Order: sequence, then C-alpha cells, then structure tokens
Amino acid sequence: MSPAIDSILVPTDGSEGATVGAQRGIDLAATADADVHVLSVVDTREIEPSLSRFGGKDRSDREQLFEDEARRAVDSVTGLAQTHLSGRVTGTVERGVPFQAINEYVEGHDIDVIAMGTHGRTGLQRLLLGSVAEKVLRTANVPVVAVPSTVDEIEPGEGTYENVLLPTDNSDGASVAIDWGMTLATLYGAMVYTIYSVDTSLLAGSERASEIHGALEQVGRDALDAVRRRARATGVSVAGNVGSGPAARVILAESGDHDIDLIVMGTHGRSGIDRYLIGSVTETVVRNADVPVCCVPMTEL
Repeated sequence: MSPAIDSILVPTDGSEGATVGAQRGIDLAATADADVHVLSVVDTREIEPSLSRFGGKDRSDREQLFEDEARRAVDSVTGLAQTHLSGRVTGTVERGVPFQAINEYVEGHDIDVIAMGTHGRTGLQRLLLGSVAEKVLRTANVPVVAVPSTVDEIEPGEGTYENVLLPTDNSDGASVAIDWGMTLATLYGAMVYTIYSVDTSLLAGSERASEIHGALEQVGRDALDAVRRRARATGVSVAGNVGSGPAARVILAESGDHDIDLIVMGTHGRSGIDRYLIGSVTETVVRNADVPVCCVPMTEL
C-alpha cells in the first residue's frame, strides 16, 4: 500500500537554511495536496540560562524578543505556504528542547512527513536546525526530508524532482523506503534509479573473498529485482545496478552520475558481513549530499 501524505511539518527558525527546507516542504504539500504545519521552537535551554542574569523587566523584554523572532519565522513560512496551497496552513510557536518539541508535535498532530533544512541559526538566536536536524533524523517516527542549505531556492509547486535515487540493501528498512520512494516518484512523475553496493573493503584478507563477493552480488541483483517489481506495479520507470565500494560513497557517486534530485533511504539496515546500508551511512549521505534526502524510519513498518 502506498503511504499517504496528508500533513507535512515544516520546522523553521527564520534562517536561510530553514527557508530552503520550507520551500521543499511546501512544494511537496502542493504536489500531494497536503496540509502544512509550520513550527518554530524557542529553545528553553538557550534562553533561560541567559535570561536569568537579567531579572525583572530586562528578562521579560529579552524573553519577548525570542518569542517575537520565532513568530516572525512562522509567519514568513505560513505566508509563503498560503500563497501556494489550497489545504490548511497552521503556524505554531512552542517552547522546549527543539527536537523533542518537533517529535511531540508530530505525534500530537498526526504528521506524515517532516521537511526541514539541515543548517540553521546558532548562538543567542537559538539553534533549531543543524544538530537538531540530526537528532530529528535519529528519533522521528515519520519520514524526514533533510534539505541541505546548498540546494537552489525554488518556487513551490514547480515539480522539483525528476530523478529519484533509491539505495537498497534488501533489508526491511530499505523495503519501507522503496514504498516511499515510489510514492514520491509517482507524485512528481520522476524516474527512479536504484543501487546496491558491495563493500569490497569488508572482504580484504578473507580466503573466501571471491566466493563472498559473488554471493553479495547475487543478493544485490535480487534486491534490484525487488525494486523493479515494485516499480512496475506502480507504473514508475526504473534503472538499477550493483556498485562496488563503501555504501555512502557509492550512493553519493550515483547521485552525481545521474543528476539525482532526491535520495530516499531507510534509517536502519543490515549489519555485519551483509553491511549496513542505513544508519550511520544515512547520516554520512545527509551530511554530504547536495540534494534533499528523505530518511524513512523503520517505525514505518
């Protein structure tokens, strides 16, 4: 069954990184005809220790400054969303630890997808994104579209993604990501590329290296066939191949070779001799990709 995308959460802190994430989130909402929730979190860990030195009126004034800044960030994104969407747009300012507040909002408002920039503001202006994005990726129970600050700004509704990359390791985590990848490819009319990586560095020094390598290549071909079957069932065009080398490096190289617009990966995969594709590999890809990466958690199973 194809995943439903009815509601999208866009966290923001008003930074340029948050803006490009918001644009992609609103674009997805426009394409999927989904509602948008815009959230800015006033980080109490950053504010309260600083404000405690000021007391009285000064404390109140500085506290209000942070609140006003968060509200301006929300109003900016909600204004953009309302320009491009027919669905409901909701804006909210919360207090707390940002990644926890984001996850709580997801649970409380039946959010299907989070779209957020991977870099935001630091210092007294709060850190909403950046390390917070990484924590959200590790803890969220719904897919997170992580958008690097280097992506081009877009006009939401343009139909951003033409080529989608679906790495696979034949694990349950990768299987769930494939469902989401097919859904996104269908929404955007995109071509799908799929890749399975045999990490030959893990075989160095093994007397059975050739035998194991051959077995892993067969696993890879089987994994690609599973993606092809899923693609045929959904009417999506797909091309795939078995690569060689560390998974993150192969994925990033494949992204560049095929002019990929979006990478869709699970957040947990296999470990040991079968490799893990997902997990720390996903984090490496997110940190180094110059395109958005949709990270799909195992909890979607």
